[in-house]
Amino acid sequence: MSSFGINVFDFGAKGDGITDDTAAIQAAINFAAERGGGKILFPYTKGGYRIASPGIEEINGKSVRAQLIIPAGPANIQLEGEMPCRLLNAYIVRPPESVEQNFAPTTFGLGSDNTRIFSDWEAPEEHDPAARPWSILAAPEGNSSKGKFSVTQFSISNLEFRVCLNKDKMYPTQSAVNLQNVSRINVSDCQFCLNEQVGDTLLGKELQSNPCHTAGFISSGDQNDNNVLRNVAAQGFRYGFVLGEHVVADYCYVHNCEEGITFHDCSHLSVINHIVPQHNTIILSTTTTDLFGMPKGPCNVWVDTLNFECGTGLKPAVSALKCGVYDPDERLRGKLTWHKPWGKKEFPSLCGEKFEIKRFNPI
Repeated sequence: MSSFGINVFDFGAKGDGITDDTAAIQAAINFAAERGGGKILFPYTKGGYRIASPGIEEINGKSVRAQLIIPAGPANIQLEGEMPCRLLNAYIVRPPESVEQNFAPTTFGLGSDNTRIFSDWEAPEEHDPAARPWSILAAPEGNSSKGKFSVTQFSISNLEFRVCLNKDKMYPTQSAVNLQNVSRINVSDCQFCLNEQVGDTLLGKELQSNPCHTAGFISSGDQNDNNVLRNVAAQGFRYGFVLGEHVVADYCYVHNCEEGITFHDCSHLSVINHIVPQHNTIILSTTTTDLFGMPKGPCNVWVDTLNFECGTGLKPAVSALKCGVYDPDERLRGKLTWHKPWGKKEFPSLCGEKFEIKRFNPI
């Protein structure tokens, strides 16, 4: 253990991108839980921390479906990487002629400039939207409140989580981080994405519509205490962020998702300061089913500003914008102000009159 915080190297993690670090990282998490909490430090490495062990279906008789498990209990644990993540990976499959525009054609492979935890285990396909998704990291179901909380508080900062993308399927079968059973969460300077680009020009590959209900990040379920997100990004999932009540978010990137940010229940107001969505089929939505076992409810949501790019005519085609706000049950209450810097100034939406949508008009 370092002078301040628990270092995963002290538990045998290598961070070389080759060694399976699952057991070492789990040992560090368990140690923190047993001592009542603590900060777990992940030094930056070029290789990243490989999570290769299969996910666990249950622990102590409770559903978890994760490779790394947050132990149930009151411990206050934080995972922290060495520096804030650079949030934008490539979101366009650039054509060969992009060289003339000083952009190289998109090929598989991503940079190594973030402190990252990546999974190369391909999770089983799960097509039931109500079922619990497989994730890299999750807390087990508990018994507290409607959210079935088992963990009181958990935080993540300066870490990138990458899930496996099978290049024959071109969609992920696993979610990144599932905190639906954590009552209080704090997440800052983090990214949740795939372990490959969203396509490859030379191989003719691009992201496809996903039959699996995967998400980049899932926040606390109903009757939580507080959910704070700052400078976070999700890319390449069916749902970028799945959120509920008591969310306060400051700067959310969401790219190449079929539904960028979706709310299941927001009896208590949730506020997002600024969203930058690029190439999402739907940007803001409400759930149409009891997604991941979380019931539908009223959604009181306030989005100060949203600055988007639609992706029309560009690859991956699956993430070209169809709807800015999609709320067929008319459960949304609140407001949103949108801005588009170029192209047609339109924001097609399907929602009720009690959710105010207006265009930002610069002076």
